[in-house]
Amino acid sequence: MDKKKLVQIIENFAPLQLAEPWDCSGWLVETDKVDVNKVMFCLTVTDDVVKQAKAQNCDMIISHHPLFEINCHSELVSESMKPEIDIYCAHTNLDRTQGGTTDKLLETLNLTISEIGEDGFVRYSIYKTSVKDFAQKLCQISKNVRLVNNKNLTELNKIAFCAGSGSEFIKEAITNGADAYVTGDLKFHTAVESDIVLFDIGHFESEIPVLNVFKKLLQSEIEVVFAKEESPFKIIY
Repeated sequence: MDKKKLVQIIENFAPLQLAEPWDCSGWLVETDKVDVNKVMFCLTVTDDVVKQAKAQNCDMIISHHPLFEINCHSELVSESMKPEIDIYCAHTNLDRTQGGTTDKLLETLNLTISEIGEDGFVRYSIYKTSVKDFAQKLCQISKNVRLVNNKNLTELNKIAFCAGSGSEFIKEAITNGADAYVTGDLKFHTAVESDIVLFDIGHFESEIPVLNVFKKLLQSEIEVVFAKEESPFKIIY
């Protein structure tokens, strides 16, 4: 399939105009090949993911996260310094679009979206439950759940969500009447100062469901596979 047409399917779903100004969503590495036959989906492009893609004869990698300068250099180019595999990324545009990253997280939890935040990143769900029961629900999708409950609240009615790293939107969640906020990568001082319940379920765990969005968009067009990935954080018992 023409890789440009493949990308257009993604961008029709998650337009690049939705991406943050600092973001580098779009083509990360582009070869001179026109057609692709097999695509690998991943959350983060690492040297290991590139090796997996090559081993499975993939022509292209589609990721959620952009490339990091510290990785991928050795595996992305050949000895002639020509890129061997196409890499495309849908990052904050996928976070913001309806049906994107946070929406998929709520779908995985079987929750209904009641409201979309002003920033376009946060989603809200009216869900009456106890803090204990909701914590157990989150533990079903993440082994890395951390709880902050400074006010010792017991019941929840409105919960805010932002997959990935969403500490910056906690004030918005409070302003919009949320009793709790679910995200990843919470910072210490943010936790100390919070008046609502916070659940940090891990950056990886909160975003990995979105790869199924790529699958739904493209599986009828081309052969697709998932990279084998896991969170870099390990639980020590």
